[in-house]
Amino acid sequence: MNEKEMFALLLELWRDLRNPGFLWQVFALALSLLAAWGATRTWQRRAAAVAAEPYGALRAFGSGSLKRVSFPLLALLLVVVVRRAFRYWQLGPVSLLDLAVPLLLSMALVRAAVYLLRHAFSPSGWLATSERWIATVVWLGFALHLTGLAGPLIDLLQQVSFTAGRQTLDLWTLLSGLVTVVVTVLLALWLSGEIEARLLANEAMDSNIRVVLGRLVKAVLSVIALLLGLSIVGIDITALSVFSGALAVGLGLGLQKIASNYVSGFIILLDQSIRLGHLVALDTNTAGVVTKITSRYTVLRMLTGTEVIVPNEYLVSNIVRNESYSDSQVRVVVSLQVSYGADLELAMRLMDDAARAQPRVLAEPAPQVLLTSFADSGINLDLGFWIGDPQQGTGAVRSAINMAIWRSFRENGIEIPFPQREVRLIGSPAAVATRAAD
Repeated sequence: MNEKEMFALLLELWRDLRNPGFLWQVFALALSLLAAWGATRTWQRRAAAVAAEPYGALRAFGSGSLKRVSFPLLALLLVVVVRRAFRYWQLGPVSLLDLAVPLLLSMALVRAAVYLLRHAFSPSGWLATSERWIATVVWLGFALHLTGLAGPLIDLLQQVSFTAGRQTLDLWTLLSGLVTVVVTVLLALWLSGEIEARLLANEAMDSNIRVVLGRLVKAVLSVIALLLGLSIVGIDITALSVFSGALAVGLGLGLQKIASNYVSGFIILLDQSIRLGHLVALDTNTAGVVTKITSRYTVLRMLTGTEVIVPNEYLVSNIVRNESYSDSQVRVVVSLQVSYGADLELAMRLMDDAARAQPRVLAEPAPQVLLTSFADSGINLDLGFWIGDPQQGTGAVRSAINMAIWRSFRENGIEIPFPQREVRLIGSPAAVATRAAD
């Protein structure tokens, strides 16, 4: 429908407002919309029940897209049928129903397009929650264009103008610029998402390099899209110099920590000092496996299941113990004490056998038992062994080896001494007896 036909339709609608039969159009249109809404609600409840059944997720995409266009398509079908009935039985004018047909058709097309656009991007929470609002705004634009009200509204917005630097702007320029920038940025995000997906699928490239390149491509394309969108509308980029200067001052003063974390994140990704899967210890109480590295923070999953979010600046400016930087093998020490009367060589051999019997203990480097010192109550021995999976923790393997050593020592009569203290009372027999009585 071109502009002349739409203008003629609006004139006919204006004339029909004085016709008593126009109320029948309003009633029929309202009844059609209400029936379509009720049928759509019933369809959505049944679709949700089907999706909850086994193999229901296989139809998730189809049911989701159909759910979004079911209301306008069903309402369009009912309106077409009602309009046909009005003309067949000559119940009155049909100008309002003629106007409703392109509006409902455009609503269905816009909803389907926005839904497909959301699935074209990588999973994004903000786009999923804003899908309805985006579709509504786009449809309102189509509705204004179809009804011919866009021209007067644009003229009204152009009359509200103001000056920004050397350039004069109006509300229509800002609104069209906002829409253009949003569209170009969305296209840039989609393109960067495709590039990032291809980079992540390239196994020949290092994982950290792939992440860095993907984020750089997204940032560069977003900036280019923003500047391109403003240039298309006709907004002079130099008019934003004041805003960019204020933003730079803000980054230098109030946001320096955030900027530092982002720069540190790129440093970590580029120098590969910390990678996914590394076992990292920050202090005696904070140690875990690196599960996620972002531009601002790094996530450590501790052996207790707790996840620690560490700012990237901390990892760059402090000493961090990476137990799997070049080699995942870690040496663990189990210390104990035997009595002076025990067979020392037998005890050391039993400790060595207990370590070798554990499946997590590596054969190379081999376990080693060392005599470290002669203590007051016994002889101190250290059992050192290596494991290749420090991310699984050392508590379980320590406990298993200690239990095996305790059983073998008990079977072979080797005593593990406990601290003993001998107290002597010096003085005359009478004084000693008095102290004992007290």
